Amino acid sequence: MAVSIPVAKQQLFDYPRYWAECFGPAPFLPMSREEMDLLGWDSCDVIIVTGDAYVDHPSFGMAIIGRLLEAQGYRVGIISQPDWHSKDDFMKLGKPNLFFGVAAGNMDSMINRYTADRKVRSDDAYTPGGGGGKRPDRASLVYSQRCREAFKDVPVVLGGIEASLRRIAHYDYWQDKVRHSLLIDAKADILLYGNAERAIVEVAHRLSRGESIQSITDVRGTAFVRRDTPEGWFELDSTRIDRPGKIDKIINPYVNTQDTSACAVEQAKGPDLGEEGDVQVVELLPHPRLERDRTVIRLPAFDKVKGDPVLYAHANRVLHLETNPGNARALVQRHGDRDVWFNPPPIPLSTEEMDYVFGLPYARVPHPAYGDARIPAYEMIRFSVNIMRGCFGGCTFCSITEHEGRIIQNRSHDSIIREIEEIRDRVPGFTGVISDLGGPTANMYRIACKSPEIEAACRKPSCVFPGICENLNTDHSSLISLYRKARDLPGVKKILIASGLRYDLAVESPEYVKELVTHHVGGYLKIAPEHTEEGPLTKMMKPGIGSYDRFKQMFEKFSKEAGKEQYLIPYFIAAHPGTTDEDMMNLALWLKRNGFRADQVQAFYPSPMATATAMYHSGKNPLRKVTYKSDGVSIVKGERQRRLHKAFLRYHDPNNWPLLREALTNMGRADLIGNGKHQLIPAFQPSVSGYQSARRKNSTPAGSKKAGRMLTQHTGLPPRDTGAGKGAGRASGGKRKPARRG
Repeated sequence: MAVSIPVAKQQLFDYPRYWAECFGPAPFLPMSREEMDLLGWDSCDVIIVTGDAYVDHPSFGMAIIGRLLEAQGYRVGIISQPDWHSKDDFMKLGKPNLFFGVAAGNMDSMINRYTADRKVRSDDAYTPGGGGGKRPDRASLVYSQRCREAFKDVPVVLGGIEASLRRIAHYDYWQDKVRHSLLIDAKADILLYGNAERAIVEVAHRLSRGESIQSITDVRGTAFVRRDTPEGWFELDSTRIDRPGKIDKIINPYVNTQDTSACAVEQAKGPDLGEEGDVQVVELLPHPRLERDRTVIRLPAFDKVKGDPVLYAHANRVLHLETNPGNARALVQRHGDRDVWFNPPPIPLSTEEMDYVFGLPYARVPHPAYGDARIPAYEMIRFSVNIMRGCFGGCTFCSITEHEGRIIQNRSHDSIIREIEEIRDRVPGFTGVISDLGGPTANMYRIACKSPEIEAACRKPSCVFPGICENLNTDHSSLISLYRKARDLPGVKKILIASGLRYDLAVESPEYVKELVTHHVGGYLKIAPEHTEEGPLTKMMKPGIGSYDRFKQMFEKFSKEAGKEQYLIPYFIAAHPGTTDEDMMNLALWLKRNGFRADQVQAFYPSPMATATAMYHSGKNPLRKVTYKSDGVSIVKGERQRRLHKAFLRYHDPNNWPLLREALTNMGRADLIGNGKHQLIPAFQPSVSGYQSARRKNSTPAGSKKAGRMLTQHTGLPPRDTGAGKGAGRASGGKRKPARRG
């Protein structure tokens, strides 16, 4: 019997409107009682509490949720960056009629506040003026508790990326221990994970009809607390779906592994799998009572995973294997005397629904209460357009796939073009340059599985690792057509592409690479090989460096044909699980051979729930079968070794040479110390360091020389062609989007 991704019972725009729709849309969602009075409101139906400044723009999650609920007929207020030391700020809009919606903001609050070395950041891109300290650590937890203190009988609904990534018992890097599900610690009523439009609309309408929050247990993309398994459900222990045994190669990694006959056909096609060549699929044992939509998988309890890293890695593996909306089952995990129940992931939004969400009446600027204060995150995105959601890359260190899912949700051309016209006509300071047409990945727009049936049955964590799946349609023609339509708009001088590019997909379409390089690169294009060595790359689920080389050849060829001097800016990660000192040494040698100097160093940051974080905590590889006897993963935890790995990335900085000389000598590679071209660092140490970092560039190509110096952007490379002042700075290889690691 054919299966497919489930279809939503109701589209977002098909719900009957709540009675308060008569008030119409507000210029801005109110942040004070005075604004409420001007709108004629005596109360709010929903109050959203957020750790970010309120920017009424579809790149800010709380603006999307607020405007969506407003479109459903509800009166929505915003409490932005409240003083969390008392309940007073949480009462300033009065008591909400339905619920508090609580989120830490567009980033996990701990990642927002601390560096990968656990040092306090001095800035916050989501705060007016850019200053740090305007939100508490673990903001969702603190805000939830203050809401409860303010009005103890009002339901508290958790959401946002912090809630998504902390919905299960999770390893916390900052405390170096496994913490409870956020739902337990925050004492909230329900948690919505992923892009929560469907769930929040369903919950709001059901609460408005008089249902209790405790009775809402059947909404996809939600987690809640319950005492026992409901009647009619079959409980399956997680160890029964992921047990040791012969591992055979499945040529088609997207075969329905629940269909034993289909599996047998595939097994007959090829030999056994090698040691690290592929990601293992899961065997599901047959059972006469087993029905997927009435089966819940019991994960090891919190008390077990907090003290057993191997069980933690096993739970993380099973969680990630139950993320496809087409076949995911409910999960449950014991916390003390209570269960935290996780319904299957939300159904992806259709193109019509994406257009609806992005077509809501956003003001597209910060709330007037901030005056002239600059909000860095807004400055970065104010001239950019998000064309899609989701990522099927599945990189183990990244939270995008975990939060947004791996099925790409696309907007229509018409919707995107309308937004560009709106930016042109309404956004202050627009000079004709769109700084980005992108999303989590620049070139996954309209790319999907060729077969809905295979897509719904697939249990692989990535569509592009270890190679591009034969069932993945890599056609870039719709994206090329969109680029051409966008740059033909009157009043638009240039369309830049700033989102990270998946270059192993791009090379499948030379026409796309030519279009991109000829018209949409502002001098620099950022891409993310992340490493050059197989050990870390297989733990990241990233392609080999050969894909980068192939893309680089295309990039340079088409740049030359266009008569443009343009550069690739590659990003790399130090200290990722699976990385040895030799791996970092080889990466440093590659950088030197290719004339790159990394001016900003990205160290691995163990974000909650990520697969790479499970590797970091457990020393095991959840991409494969996890047992007590399974092979370990090399982990970089000590401060000295982390410093060494970062030093290899910055091999050119004299301040790092003493550490590198000692390490190379201990590694038996003293031959790399000297003044030869084949050597990594010199034998002498200057009395004063002559190296100065280019503050805003990650890597600077050094293909030309001036006065004997390697060139960086600050010492001779041509300036970036932004054409839009500060607002376009993101378009040419500046900082990654904050959500990239969060």
